[in-house]
Amino acid sequence: MKITDGSNISVKEKLILAGIEEIEQNGVQYFSLRRVAGKCKVSCAAPYKHFDGKLGLVIAIIEYINEQWYKRQEVVVAKFQGDYRRQLTEISLEYIRFLVENPHFRSIIMLNFGKMDVSQAHMKSELSCCTQNLIRKYCEQVNLSRDKEIMKTFVVRSLIYGAAIMIDNGELENNGKNFEFISKAIEREFDLD
Repeated sequence: MKITDGSNISVKEKLILAGIEEIEQNGVQYFSLRRVAGKCKVSCAAPYKHFDGKLGLVIAIIEYINEQWYKRQEVVVAKFQGDYRRQLTEISLEYIRFLVENPHFRSIIMLNFGKMDVSQAHMKSELSCCTQNLIRKYCEQVNLSRDKEIMKTFVVRSLIYGAAIMIDNGELENNGKNFEFISKAIEREFDLD
């Protein structure tokens, strides 16, 4: 991912994008605000004008990723209003596309940030809340037990992350036919009791 030099992007957003790149390259344990500033060609003090240190930038990164995802999921939910099963399938497919189009986001989504408090960790997990809520609503609608809901949540999330990684690694082509297979696998999970 390259940080754009265009004037249409704010310094704060440049710092967020550079922060994503920094975590992807060096991990959170070697995360450096100095390198982030250098990538943006701003002073070492600039990140501190926008964020409360490293953790503040990491939280802003998570908020940025969440915001990007929320915009996409709102479109899907609105399109299939009231049909939880269809929403679930389409949200899952859209999330795979989101992860494939933004592999640099996965480095953030999958990280364990030890210094985060409970509310910050919850914010990080919000990306999967829509899928979990739709599974819960669907399971309630068809009277499936809590244990079945937990199992189905595990299977659907595994399909999402597994498919995204397989597409990214070239093991699975990023095409309509394979998305149809993934869709059928998700649908099949909800055909099983």
